[in-house]
Amino acid sequence: MEQLRWVEGRKLGQLRVEPGQPIVAEGLQDDRLYTVLEGWAIRSKSLPDGRRQILNVLLPGDLLGLQGELMGAAQHGVEAVTRVNLCAFRRDTFLALAQADPSLGLDIAWLSALSERFSDDILLSVGRRTAMERVAMLLVHLHRRAASAGLAENGTIAFPLTQPHIADALGLSTVHINRVLQALRRQGLIRLAEGRLAIGDLRALRRVAAYWEQPAPQRPLL
Repeated sequence: MEQLRWVEGRKLGQLRVEPGQPIVAEGLQDDRLYTVLEGWAIRSKSLPDGRRQILNVLLPGDLLGLQGELMGAAQHGVEAVTRVNLCAFRRDTFLALAQADPSLGLDIAWLSALSERFSDDILLSVGRRTAMERVAMLLVHLHRRAASAGLAENGTIAFPLTQPHIADALGLSTVHINRVLQALRRQGLIRLAEGRLAIGDLRALRRVAAYWEQPAPQRPLL
């Protein structure tokens, strides 16, 4: 993790985290909140033997660290998937800003509700959707989220998640993920190559996923 460069008088700074490096260490206390400015990250919880469940995929605009404020030590870990640029806030400064600007509190509630909605969708997928439906739902969700954040280019998005990432998010084996992705390719529903994802027929893929959630409006950037 690159050294924080604090801006005098505002008590905030920016930092860069390289792929595969932790942003928040599970079980440790962190006195900062973070906004993702660029890049992809994952939030996860792990079992003692190393198995993990990915709880959320983090994109630009997402806020990290609220759980630590409420519960002390972080009950989850956050890891950079790509190089991630973050804006870091000291907690005391952030709380003072929220008291001075009530609209900031509404932005925090909006971001928290969005994260909870995604967690609900993943829980439904793991509990009730078939493997094909799970993968299709995740691809639709991330494609629409990335597009709404302005990350789409010529109908495609950068897609840095690996098959093990998808497996850890959906509770499936990597072998099963590979088979499902191959089936979706053969049906012409997706193109996934060289780290980019294109959806050939969004309506059809949403039918496969049984997933009709609309993308959220442009999220506030704290």
